[in-house]
Amino acid sequence: MTAALTLIDHNLHEVRVDERRMLFHIPTTSLFEIDGLGGELIDLFRQRHQMRAEDIQACFSERYSPEAVVETLKEMVELEIIADGTVHESGGMLKETAPIRIENFPLSTVVLNVNTGCNLSCSYCYKEDLAKPSEGQKMAFATAKKSIELLLQESPHRSRYNIVFFGGEPLTNMPLIRQVVDFAEPHFAARGKSVDFSLTTNATMLTQELVDYFNAHRFGITVSIDGPKALHDKNRITVGGQGTYGVVAEKSRMLLDTYTARPIGARVTMTRGVTDVVGIWDHLFNDLGFHEVGFAPVTSGDLAYYNLSDKEMATVFTGMKTLGQRYLDAALRHENIGFGNMHQLMTDLHEGTHKSLPCGAGVGMLAVDKSGGLNLCHRFTGSDLPVFGSVDHGIDKSRLSRFIEARTDRSNTGCQTCRIRNLCSGGCYHESYARYNDPAHPTYHYCDLMRDWVDFGIDVYSRILAANPDYFSTYLAPRRSLPEGYSSRAANGVTNHETL
Repeated sequence: MTAALTLIDHNLHEVRVDERRMLFHIPTTSLFEIDGLGGELIDLFRQRHQMRAEDIQACFSERYSPEAVVETLKEMVELEIIADGTVHESGGMLKETAPIRIENFPLSTVVLNVNTGCNLSCSYCYKEDLAKPSEGQKMAFATAKKSIELLLQESPHRSRYNIVFFGGEPLTNMPLIRQVVDFAEPHFAARGKSVDFSLTTNATMLTQELVDYFNAHRFGITVSIDGPKALHDKNRITVGGQGTYGVVAEKSRMLLDTYTARPIGARVTMTRGVTDVVGIWDHLFNDLGFHEVGFAPVTSGDLAYYNLSDKEMATVFTGMKTLGQRYLDAALRHENIGFGNMHQLMTDLHEGTHKSLPCGAGVGMLAVDKSGGLNLCHRFTGSDLPVFGSVDHGIDKSRLSRFIEARTDRSNTGCQTCRIRNLCSGGCYHESYARYNDPAHPTYHYCDLMRDWVDFGIDVYSRILAANPDYFSTYLAPRRSLPEGYSSRAANGVTNHETL
């Protein structure tokens, strides 16, 4: 190495975990523990910015061998956290930010918006086509069947597919759901393929017969519930304005007591005045017995009254970190407390998740509206955003490609050098659409909170990895079924971590 060496600061981020120095390698979302020499080299480059290898060796000649210094520098160059003149002038980001050409759409999932009608009138609902039950427009079986054929047509070589039922309230169109299951199971099996079904429900229409039916067909089920009665009944109300906690809690207990096929999750929508993360989790996990609880803060709904204020958002994230500490304490005891947001972050860090896009919407997943229009995801069905084709005429690939490719272009955005750019990838399309009227606009209002959340996650991940690495192989496996010995109260290999 004779050329001048330069630190590429936007490709690394350091998090201190007690006395340990953890380096988050941003381009690959990998985590390294920095040893003494590696740490000193990074500190030196931050002081002087640019140096020659010979000068660096002279600085360390009394403590490290020349071979050790050269080897560590080579590793840093390979990781593109040190530039030696052979990488792109932008600082080693050429491969990471090269434009992505989307030509094929490897669909694994279709979301069927089976009915625009809903038997509730939740005050914060984002669905632009939501209607009362008597006015709901139901999807026809012909449309659903064409959706399934499109799924197979676009991804003929997959072995497993997903069909998601959404609404409105999907249980208001059970005849269609039964028709789809009756058609899809033998249809996929005849081709040597598997199909999974899932739905999100407000639970009010559940019966034991339906639970048994879903159990027999191994549905993935998520219940929308916002916590204890006082919080849930603030927004999740009937068309007549009555709170629904009583019936939702009763039906959820019935579901959780008798459903065995897959874990049952609770989805919490956090709006103005609903910020008690720990209290909500405690009620849903410990009192009702949900296997996992996930939180979705609202900051960009059409009705600003329901948006969390900046102060409330900070309160929510503080609560999430408090609950995250409980997650850590439980993990060290080899228990999982079902905190969905933290569980997902641990999964991303453990697997080295590297995303060019925020989610699979528009590429691996499309949502079909009642008329057969193809939408980015279920949140966009019935919205003003034009559809990207239809089940009758196929995907408008040229238009969808242009949209996706534009979103992967991080130039001239705050995402270009952001340290969580490959975990966040600009944020949720619908969040951007609702707040900025542009689904391609990065969700800048979340940035600082999300960066702090990821730093917290790195700390938690590092501590679990050091003290109980078996936790990850036990609890971060695909959650299609319950791990052996797992209960709703939690049960009584190192893959993405190295040393630099």
